[in-house]
Amino acid sequence: MRFATFNILNGRAPTDQHVRLDGLVEAVKRLDADVLALQEVDHNQHRSENADLTAIAAEAMGAGEHRFVAALAGSHGATGPTWVAATGEEHPDSAAYGIALLSRYPVHGWEVVRLPPVPVPVPMRFGGRLRPYWVRDEPRVAVMAVVETPRGLVTVVNTHLSFIAWWNGRQLRRVVSSTVERSRPVVLMGDLNMGPQRAVRLTGLRPAASHLTFPVQSPTEQLDHILVGGGLVPSGSEAPALAVSDHRALSVDLA
Repeated sequence: MRFATFNILNGRAPTDQHVRLDGLVEAVKRLDADVLALQEVDHNQHRSENADLTAIAAEAMGAGEHRFVAALAGSHGATGPTWVAATGEEHPDSAAYGIALLSRYPVHGWEVVRLPPVPVPVPMRFGGRLRPYWVRDEPRVAVMAVVETPRGLVTVVNTHLSFIAWWNGRQLRRVVSSTVERSRPVVLMGDLNMGPQRAVRLTGLRPAASHLTFPVQSPTEQLDHILVGGGLVPSGSEAPALAVSDHRALSVDLA
């Protein structure tokens, strides 16, 4: 069984920042995953040709089961973003941005966990600047599915956590406590915005794939993870650079 996670950067190419829907299709086919976790997924956004990127990926991999979950509702148009926190009550055709989980195997049930942002602006330093920028965090979300694999039921979780280190740890603990059923095998995937040692310590799960994933060219850190629990055993993994995104994808074969 092949599991993969990929922060797709709205389907943008890393070289010119233009959205390449054909590049997204090429990337998903190259991964050939049975279960795929996607982050930074657009839905009906002007910047990505008003496409449903989840549906495009599902068709490319032959996923009969898929779910897009919005973290933000609204659009990123020519005049800039007009975002609000998604509630799950939005119209299915509304413009949104979030994560997606796709599976070739049947899904027995879905669950969504909404992760609020830091409530106040936070000072962050970028590009070696001495003076920090004051930035606002954004809402995050996790989605869980109980997947009927050829080896039995597996809990699969996808999330994309905050870039604020002291906050994303709280988010990860909440995701694990809300979704991970220790009585069955579990796969937790996503862009966790933290390194592998901290991810393992906070979740109590095992790393199934250890590769540097960011930035896509000459990566220096692993932000993207596939963590497992239960009787799942990895037999091979990779982190390929694909046609879209500033991240490398991460995939693993599990038995």
